[in-house]
Amino acid sequence: MPNRNPTSFSSYVALCFMIFSNVALVTSKSTIEPCSNSDSCNALLGYNLYTDLKVAEVASLFQVDPISILTANAIDISYPDVENHILPSNLFLKIPILCSCVDGIRKSVSTKYKTRPQDTLSSIADSIYAGLVSADQIKEANSISDPSVLDVGENLVVPLPCTCFNGTDNGLPAIYLSYVVKAVDTLAGIAASYSTTITDLMNVNAMGSTSIKAGDILAVPLSACASNFPRYASDYGMIVPNGSYAITASHCVQCSCGPGSRNLYCMPSSLAVSCSSMQCKSSNLKLGNVTVQQSSAGCNVTSCAYGGYANGTIITWLSSSLQPRCPGPQQFPPLLAPPTHVTRDSAFAPAPAPQSDGGSTTTVPKTVPSTVSLPGLAPAGAPIGSTSDASTLVNSVAAVPTALMIFLLIKLIPPFSLSSLCYCYNTSGEQHKRIASFEPIGSGLSGSPEDVT
Repeated sequence: MPNRNPTSFSSYVALCFMIFSNVALVTSKSTIEPCSNSDSCNALLGYNLYTDLKVAEVASLFQVDPISILTANAIDISYPDVENHILPSNLFLKIPILCSCVDGIRKSVSTKYKTRPQDTLSSIADSIYAGLVSADQIKEANSISDPSVLDVGENLVVPLPCTCFNGTDNGLPAIYLSYVVKAVDTLAGIAASYSTTITDLMNVNAMGSTSIKAGDILAVPLSACASNFPRYASDYGMIVPNGSYAITASHCVQCSCGPGSRNLYCMPSSLAVSCSSMQCKSSNLKLGNVTVQQSSAGCNVTSCAYGGYANGTIITWLSSSLQPRCPGPQQFPPLLAPPTHVTRDSAFAPAPAPQSDGGSTTTVPKTVPSTVSLPGLAPAGAPIGSTSDASTLVNSVAAVPTALMIFLLIKLIPPFSLSSLCYCYNTSGEQHKRIASFEPIGSGLSGSPEDVT
């Protein structure tokens, strides 16, 4: 039989290589923040419950205080036995974690998971931890040689994504949420949900385009109220997202941020039972108390503020200032009842689908700001040290419609029948006719070009 046209065959090989290369590039991406010191920061994880769980069970998954999960989501902690309240499946929660510097990058390594029967690394990563970690990352963190063999009761380190970026965004206090992109998400929808802009998200995550896909993990800046506690305080560096609360000082003090203010406000917690004194020295004022006195020069404001928690002692500061106007009553973020179900409009739902951005004015810009960067380097305006696979995996082939690639594939190999083409990918039949083999890792295909009779 005559030899096939070498040009067509070469083109076929090249095109298949492009297709497989494109498939290889379609992997989940996440933002990585390099670091070089031992400082930690407060951060948040966006987590979807994989099943109905008690508050205490969710806290156990991440080794965090159950009350801190409730306050981070502005859930009322005064409800009876609230730590045993059952949260519904698919509920979206913000989980407060400590973000550390490990092996030169920011991540949380304080979470341990005790394996159960039927667990696999994939089920732990994709289901139980909702895509916040990959099976390969768990395998590497625990030096697992054979991931198909997991001992029941084994404690696994679960490395989780987080970023600090100096606790600021565009020069203002911010805390960063690690958000796993859903299939219905758009960058505009995520920006609208978290009161930020597309440009800000692109800069923070070193993105070259607005393209995102399910499984990507974005660092989302949330406006916050920062503390100025001394370094010796156990809650040094505490930062509270706008519209939520934080619990501290062994559940004795509750701090809030907003609405409409970036000033941290702290007061005795409703859980306070056995606590050290919260009275400011040389004053009758207690933590959270404020007095105002109008004068011809303005308004004299005296307050008893929280200064941190050290060696079992609640630190308080008495401050006085002259302000042009007397402040109004302290405003608090609205508290929510412990959720029992999830609806489309639920306050505990993740970023909305594109068709339900909640009427936000955030829109996709007509032109995307230029953010061209070298692989692994942040574009101009990004937080110092931010890198993202988003900037290294952008490939022009990904923009070619699949239909066009299939059309070209067929046009470039006219001498071969479609059934022969199918044999290229089908290894389940009794007879395997191959014109060439393209062997993705683990495909099991092998062979060399040969004529088809």
